[in-house]
Amino acid sequence: MTGQRIATRAAVCAAVVALAAAGGTVARADDGIESLPAQQIADRSRDALLGVASLHLRVQGDLGKNRSPMTVDLSLDRNGNCAGAVGLGEGKGTVTIVKRGDTVWAKPDSDFWQNQMPFGGSAFESVLAGRYLKATTSDSRLRPVVGACDLDTFRQLVSDNADSTAGTLTKGKVTTVDGTRAVPVTRTLRGQELTAYVDTRGAHYPVRITVRGDGADAAVDFSGFGKPVPSATPPPNDSVDVNAVLGRAPAQS
Repeated sequence: MTGQRIATRAAVCAAVVALAAAGGTVARADDGIESLPAQQIADRSRDALLGVASLHLRVQGDLGKNRSPMTVDLSLDRNGNCAGAVGLGEGKGTVTIVKRGDTVWAKPDSDFWQNQMPFGGSAFESVLAGRYLKATTSDSRLRPVVGACDLDTFRQLVSDNADSTAGTLTKGKVTTVDGTRAVPVTRTLRGQELTAYVDTRGAHYPVRITVRGDGADAAVDFSGFGKPVPSATPPPNDSVDVNAVLGRAPAQS
């Protein structure tokens, strides 16, 4: 599914690029973090995020040059469970995603079939009739969904792309983000400003990261730290095996 692949890759890319501003020390609570230098704040925030077992991730906005504005709204955990939706941009389609254990469900909406699969999409939409495509996590056709729904994949990307020496890091004045008192730290790198708004309380998670400049204007919001991913899955009468719609997947090498 080309649309899903584009959306999930873009979503992870946005978060990874934003989080590449951090280094590494152990996070501590209630220690007046806003009085620390910008680098130490970024270090603690990154480590807190890398240590979390589950979270809610929301991406909204323009992710950069040649990318359409999009939205991502996913709850995910380190066990590979996931629930939420990915929107490809206004009128371009949305895919609802559920992943539990070794099973994944994906439900594209009508706009998705019309825009992402103009040849044959209407036939697939008719067969599904509003139901989910269901597959195992080993099915290559839904692999982009599987990868996006794994918090460990996200954490690894954050670790691999972190560079605490790149760019200029500065600290701003304490502000409020959705009712949470947060201190902003901003890194300017390759024509972009990446700002992490770090919760001044508790484990010092980043509650929002913004990406501005060089064609990007997006926000990545984090919440639900440590909260379980919703466990409800589509009932049998609301899902169709992917092989019944797309045929048997090719053998894996």
